[in-house]
Order: sequence, then structure tokens, then C-alpha cells
Amino acid sequence: MADLDHYRNIGIFAHVDAGKTTTTERILKLTGKVHKTGEVHDGEATTDFMDQERERGITIQSAATSCEWDGHRLNIIDTPGHVDFTIEVYRSLKVLDGGVGVFCGSGGVEPQSETNWRYANESEVARIILVNKLDRLGADFYRVVDQVENVLGANPLVMVLPIGTEDDFVGVVDLLTRKAWVWDESGQPENYKLEDVPADMVDKVEEYREKLIETAVEQDDDLLEQYLEGNEPAIEDIKRCIRKGTIALDFFPTYCGSAFKNKGVQLVLDAVVDYLPSPTEVKPQPEVDLEGHETGEFAIVDVDKPFRALTFKVMDDRFGALYFTRIYSGKIKKGDTVLNTATGKTERIGRMVEMHADSREELTSAQAGDIIAIVGLKNVQTGHTLCDPDNPATLEPMVFPDPVISIAIKPKDKGASEKMGIALAKMIAEDPSFRVETDEDSGETIIKGMGELHLDIKVDILKRTHNVDVEVGKPQVAYRETITQRIEDSYTHKKQSGGSGQFGKIDYVIEPGEQNSGFEFESKVTGGNVPREFWPAVEKGFAGMMDKGVLAGFPLLDVKITLMDGAFHAVDSSAVAFEIAAKGAYRQSIPKAGPQLLEPIMKVDVFTPEDHVGDVIGDLNRRRGMIQGQEAGPTGVRVKAEAPLSDMFGYIGDLRTMTSGRGQFSMEFSHYAAVPKNVADEVIKEVKEREASK
Repeated sequence: MADLDHYRNIGIFAHVDAGKTTTTERILKLTGKVHKTGEVHDGEATTDFMDQERERGITIQSAATSCEWDGHRLNIIDTPGHVDFTIEVYRSLKVLDGGVGVFCGSGGVEPQSETNWRYANESEVARIILVNKLDRLGADFYRVVDQVENVLGANPLVMVLPIGTEDDFVGVVDLLTRKAWVWDESGQPENYKLEDVPADMVDKVEEYREKLIETAVEQDDDLLEQYLEGNEPAIEDIKRCIRKGTIALDFFPTYCGSAFKNKGVQLVLDAVVDYLPSPTEVKPQPEVDLEGHETGEFAIVDVDKPFRALTFKVMDDRFGALYFTRIYSGKIKKGDTVLNTATGKTERIGRMVEMHADSREELTSAQAGDIIAIVGLKNVQTGHTLCDPDNPATLEPMVFPDPVISIAIKPKDKGASEKMGIALAKMIAEDPSFRVETDEDSGETIIKGMGELHLDIKVDILKRTHNVDVEVGKPQVAYRETITQRIEDSYTHKKQSGGSGQFGKIDYVIEPGEQNSGFEFESKVTGGNVPREFWPAVEKGFAGMMDKGVLAGFPLLDVKITLMDGAFHAVDSSAVAFEIAAKGAYRQSIPKAGPQLLEPIMKVDVFTPEDHVGDVIGDLNRRRGMIQGQEAGPTGVRVKAEAPLSDMFGYIGDLRTMTSGRGQFSMEFSHYAAVPKNVADEVIKEVKEREASK
């Protein structure tokens, strides 16, 4: 059995274009996994193996691979940086023990880095930081370290200092050993020399080294006392303290380099081994019961404990579906039967493989700490727990956000509709933030996702991977409705038609709820006018109507309904009668409660060269955007704004035109807000016309 202390399950995550995939490539080259390094810009990176990734030069799916360094096994997941695929980052973080946050030396802490960092904080993942691309124009290591402190509110522990910058970047000084690693111009990672610290850096190195040791020894009272008495601890002791503080998230060891030029990657690999936790050193996953309540038990990473694993990703490939699974405890062999607690059904483990991007090695067994892909499971989806049938337990499931944009699609030829159905089913299993519905009235297929690019790529995958040509409708915004006024009202449902009738009377208050509260129901009935056993029926009746608002049929949000009083009939009253009464009450009262249309507001982050800032801000204002602030950087300005999704369609094209192709932006859902009356009237009119034309 492998020694779990020598395992590192890590993710590499960052903003678009900070160099995550290139860093992964260099790690694979250094650890001997690949002999020819693929480049992202040539479309040849090992972990970017989808056509869409190679063409766009971005990572869409997280790819899993493993390698060896210094006697340790590294399981690495290269995650996407684009905001529409944040879900990939989120679900990878759930199953990782440590991470490498990559920041661009010139771009610094970019919007998506903030989102990923927030997710990593929520998942309590220990991280080290790599400030990459120090060979680029405008690169400044010290500025990025400042941003990590001020923008992310994190505590970077500087471990190395760069020698030179931009074109003159040649290597780094390791602060602990006071050795300079200097690479030659061959671009080969192994062509470096260990030299003394350059004379002009000696003071700076001592200043940063002192800070490093002071921060580290705070983790150990005895060492701190010795240090204050003037005794410097041994390097091994300092490393032990750094490891302790990194795992406790007190600070983040910070490195720098240029992955593309192969400079500085070895030190990052050493840091992964030295400072990031093994599977046994992280907080064990809590187990929950079928209702989602924590049981107080934990999946402790131990080969001898009952089997527990979490499927964190499903991927369809030419050999069938692959189920990426992190094993938390126990072990598993080919041919074993496991229980899927989400479906209550058992699954037989046919084939297991260890993934190296898109090639694979067959396995006969796997154990706690491993990340493997299982081939050919039947009813497993992302977030499902696989466990020992004799010792069932569910690991904390993942929560995925609701989509904010939808488009209608239909196959170009009749024969393709069955093919499209099969393809969409596979795509839903792969991506939980992608939803598909059929519009019952028009028979159209509606696909929903996290942004324009997200759905663009889904349509592209349909066409290319599954050979289904589809016609695409106009993007539709996921509007919502709410109410603005408090209403007290009463409703009686009475029906008499021979035999026993139906009777239910309710007096109720409908009022606006707290923001993001969804639907709340409370009963204040006293004295038994509405018997307690009918309260759930009243709640069910109201809840069942919340999907269809009265303005334009969008779901209703943030409403509180209180049942105050009512009346019942000893013979004619039933749960059904009270449920129907609640539905009638909804139809009667919601139109009187000041219904209002809500729209999704997006957090928009635009990067633009300085000379185009005026145009960008003017354009955002025209799109009903509210500018939240702007920050000047060495290569341009970041404009932060909030803007309604409905006005942001096609923005990337307009931004490129305005900035001569140099602008970039990212956008993520922020909150729902009231739609101005003139816009709301337009939306309602459009919906009614669409309904009429069906």
C-alpha cells in the first residue's frame, strides 16, 4: 500500500491567461511525464485536449493528471479560469487538499482570481502562490504581492525574490538558503546554476528573509522565544513552521517565475511537497444523512476504514463516460460493488483508470487519497457519494448555482432530434450548471447556463463532438418576479356536487420577504379554525404556484405568506380543498400586492488600455451599468461595474471594437434587482407576444 504522507492532491487555478495550463505542462515535463512540452498558444497543451480549448487557448474542463516528484505522488487538476466555467473550479476545489494559485506578473490579481480565491477560502484549501510571467512587459512581483494582501485580504509569505524583471528576468533567490537560482537562455528547466546572491540584492534578501522567519516562528512558541533571544532556528525547523502555518491557512508561501521560459518551476514543486498537506492532514469530509443534515461522523482518510468516495466530475469521451472520483477512505478493487447513496442503487466497478490528461493507465485497485476515473457506471452524477453497501454514508454534496441565461435550440433536420436528446443528456451529466428544459407549449428545447460563452461552447460541442447541427434562438434572460406591498386577504373554496363537497376558507397575509429568502410560510392560526393537519396543504398550494408569477409567468421570489385564520367543515374539508383554496388565494391576491419584475444584475470587470477608458465607461452607462470603481495598472485600467444581463449580450464584440482588440472582461451573477418600468413593460409585452404566437 502506498504511503499517504507521500500523496499531494493539488489544483492549479487562476484567472484566464495567467498561465495555469503552461505551468501544468512544465510540471509534467520536469517530472518526466511528457518528453515534448506542448504550448497553449500552439494548441498543443497536454491538459487542453478539447477542440474548443485548443482553438480558443482557454481551459474549459478541469483535466486530471498525476506525476512523481521527490518520491511524492502528485495528483494535479488543471482548472479553467474563465468565469463561465467557475463551476469546474468549485467542484475541483471540493476534492483537493491543496492548490497553487497562479497570478500574472503584469495583470496581477484579476477578477476571476478573486472568485477562485473566495471559493478556495470557503473550501478551506491550503495554497501556495506563483507569480508567473515575470518575463512579460510590465511585470512587477512586489506589486502583485501587494495586491494579494490588499485585494484578496490574504497573507503572502514571500519565499523567493526575482533576479531582474521583464526581459532581464534570469532567476530567483531562495530566501531560506540564500542561494540564487540562475537559468541560462536555452529554455531548458535543468540548465540552471546555484550562485551567491547578486551584490545589489543582499540588503533586500536579508530584509525579506527576516520577515519570512519572523512570520514562520510564530507557529511555534519555543522557536519564537529562541529567535527573540537571537538564535536563528535550523532551516528544517523553519520549514516545519511554514508547513504548519500553510495548512492552517495563516499564510500562503509565495514564489515567482516564468513557466513559459521554464524558470522557477522546481521551487514550486519543492514547495508543494514541503508545505501543502497530504490527504491525512486536511479536515475530513463531514458525512450527512439523506436529508442533508450532518451526522457528526467524518470520512477519515484511512485505508482501513469503510469505503467512501465522491464523484466530482463526469466526462464523456470516445471510450464512454468517465467518472472522476476522489477516494476519501477505504479501498476498492475491480469487480467490487458499491452503493450510490443519492440513488439508493448499487454500482459494479468494472474498469478503473489513472488519468494522464486524455491518456490512461488501467488500475486493478485504488485506495484512500487517490483520484481516479471509473469507467461505465450507470446512474452516477456529479456530487454523488459512492460507499460501502454495508456501511452507507453520504459525503457533503455540492451546491450548484442556478443558470441566468437561456436560449432555444432545435435540430436542423428531423432525424437529429433523438441524437440531440442523447447528446444533451450526456452534457447535463458532465456539467451540473447546464440545464435543459422543453417548452411544453412550443415543443422547443431550452438550454440554460451561466453566461453567453458557456452556452456558445455547449452549442459548439453539440455540433462538433456529437455531430448535431442546431438552429439557435435569441438569448433569453432568466427574469424573476416579486411583490412590493403587504396584503391581508381572505379566500373561500366551496364546491358542492352531490355526495361530500369541498370546503376550505383561509385568511392570510402576503408580504415581501427578506432579500434572497425565496418563499417563506408561517401559520399563526390559534383555536383550531384551520386544523393543524391542513397547514401543510395550504403551504403546498402556495408553494406550487410560486413557479409562475402574474406579470409574465417568471418564478416569484422573496415572498412571505402567513396563515392567520380561516374556517373548515367537519365533513367537506380536506387537504385537497385547502390546497385548492391556497392556489385560488394566490391568483386573487398576488396581482394586488404590487408585483414587480426582477432582472439578473451581473458583476462586470473590464480591463481596457488607458486611452479607451472614457469609451468603455460611456458604453457601460448606455447599458444601464453602474460604475463601482476603477483601478489603474501598469498596462491599463480595470473598470468594475454592475450591469443588467439583458444589456450585456454581444458585449465582447463591442469591447474589442472599442479597444482595438485589447480589452478583456469577465462577468458573473451578482443579484436580482427591480427592472425599470419602461424596460419591464417591454419585457412583459415581448413575453405576451411570444405566448400568442405559439
